[in-house]
Amino acid sequence: MRHRVAHRKLGRITPHRTALLRNLATALFERERIRTTLAKAKELRPYAERLITLAKRNDDRLHARRLVLRDIRDGEVVKKLFDSLGARFATRAGGYTRILRLGPRKGDGAEMAILELLGSEYKPKDKTEKAAPKDEKSKAAGAGKKGAGAAKKKEKDAPAE
Repeated sequence: MRHRVAHRKLGRITPHRTALLRNLATALFERERIRTTLAKAKELRPYAERLITLAKRNDDRLHARRLVLRDIRDGEVVKKLFDSLGARFATRAGGYTRILRLGPRKGDGAEMAILELLGSEYKPKDKTEKAAPKDEKSKAAGAGKKGAGAAKKKEKDAPAE
């Protein structure tokens, strides 16, 4: 019987599991959306939400930052967590993440999921915004290619002496 056994072992020894959760949390805060197995996502959710709750703390920010730095070793990610993510969730009481199920993975059939922070939903970009920079780049690149091609063509067309 598994009475009072709280967390999943994920098939790893304790230090490996700790490192896995730290790396997944770092990736989640950096990218705000990660794709992983469902079991890892369910295990990461309370871990990441505890860190976000620490980032929201206003009374003792230095101590909270040091507590987060025990788990998240990347200073840029900690800065983002405290500056932008903590401010984003300041009024929210909890539930900062969402798990979206994707279905089985092709290779081994493991259930896959997307774990994302609320407020980082997928926003499709307008085609007009995306098309404009490509046209400028392609014109610049195309002009260089046409110029080189035209020079080669002129060499071929020139009469041999």
